[in-house]
Amino acid sequence: METEIISFVQQIPKVELHVHIEGTLEASMLIAIADKNDLRNTLQFQTTSSLADAYKKFSDLQSFLDLYYQGCSVLLTRQDFYDLTMAYLSRAHDENVRHVEIFFDPQAHTGRGVPFDDVVNGIHSALVDAQRKYGLSSKLIMCVLRDLSEADGMVALDEALRHKDKISGVGLDSAELGNPPSKFLKLFQRARKEGFFTVAHAGEEGPPKPYIVDALDKLGVIRIDHGVRCDEDDELVERLYKHRIPLTVCPLSNVKLGVFDTIKDHNLKRLLDRGLVVTINSDDPAYFSGYVTKNLIEASKHLGLKRQDIIQLVRNAIEASTLNTEGKAKLENELNSFNQSYVRG
Repeated sequence: METEIISFVQQIPKVELHVHIEGTLEASMLIAIADKNDLRNTLQFQTTSSLADAYKKFSDLQSFLDLYYQGCSVLLTRQDFYDLTMAYLSRAHDENVRHVEIFFDPQAHTGRGVPFDDVVNGIHSALVDAQRKYGLSSKLIMCVLRDLSEADGMVALDEALRHKDKISGVGLDSAELGNPPSKFLKLFQRARKEGFFTVAHAGEEGPPKPYIVDALDKLGVIRIDHGVRCDEDDELVERLYKHRIPLTVCPLSNVKLGVFDTIKDHNLKRLLDRGLVVTINSDDPAYFSGYVTKNLIEASKHLGLKRQDIIQLVRNAIEASTLNTEGKAKLENELNSFNQSYVRG
């Protein structure tokens, strides 16, 4: 049965809604780009093996972010961002991902003197090429770093306005505790006014109040990234259920960063059983030892997910995406056709 579920997960068409492009920087690519840009001697871990080993030793979100931002430091050119993005998209295609909504953190780069235009244009060029080469559709979401000021985020938003043809959404990420959604009220009001859809990381480190509740009420987000601590508040869970507010859950990330001790302790199946619009994603897969397929496989193995659960998770991701009605219907039809052919097979 386990072999059958693994095969099913590998083959099923997928949608990923929570992946940070900088978090797809594999140790080998990081070292290669560092060498190209003559930056290896600036790294704390200067070999692929030592860096890969460091990827395995996070104790919490901040210890991960420290290494994550060091990885960002090697990315300097438009070509770097293109290569990084194309590597992820090629892997996503191999894993039968049909649509992705990708985060990027411009402040992690512009603060080092990398032009905003080079970051966006490098990523966007790869997205265009993947659409042409693989038929892989995508949306790009600019995240604001919540441990920086709202004023700093406004500068990034100003830059994003020049790229509204490339950037579809605005999100909120980085260290959650001590940086509540209310800190970015004006920025998100402006982003929505300018036509961006909005999302926010909430309920990963921080409790549901104020983090998830304020992300909904004060930032007006259309979905919650992570959100696993919602089950500490039954009233909130009922609200998420009633209004079909999606959660972009990342099981391997949650275990790696200590949100749950083991994947067997994860609440994903309980949330799914309560009828919430739960989706499975990879977050920062290079650092957390697994892309979306592995997240689905590990959740299936340890949480007892059945084939219908997997189908529901993918169906939830289609619903939670920002594709138009036609785009969602196309993916729904493919999912239904896959399931019917798999059953017949």
